[in-house]
Amino acid sequence: MRPPSQQARPRSDIAFPFHADRRGRTAHARPAEHIHDLVEQLLFTSPGERVMRPDFGCGLLDLVFAPTAPELVSTLELAVQAALQRWLGDLIEVVSLDIDCGDDTVRVQLSYLVRATGAVREDLFEGRAA
Repeated sequence: MRPPSQQARPRSDIAFPFHADRRGRTAHARPAEHIHDLVEQLLFTSPGERVMRPDFGCGLLDLVFAPTAPELVSTLELAVQAALQRWLGDLIEVVSLDIDCGDDTVRVQLSYLVRATGAVREDLFEGRAA
């Protein structure tokens, strides 16, 4: 048996957005929260925004004021699904995806299977134009 200082600790991921917890230390997220945070980062990051990953992101916020033709929304849903598969396919499997652009807000209703646990989650992601 390992001594207490060498025993395996449960995995802990840094919370998004980065902030300090009530003890003044880096805040951490539970696995389910971490996956939610990863999806949110992917959805609302514009391609070219990340320095070493210029093709990372979906750029949904760029389309807040674009006309919402059905063809555009369908194309956008395919692009988002492809990005989710590419960047997070090892963690989740998309079950359903619905994007709604209105006023100054983009809403993404996403249902996905968490591969590590087999649990299906439904999350709503909202982004506003700055």
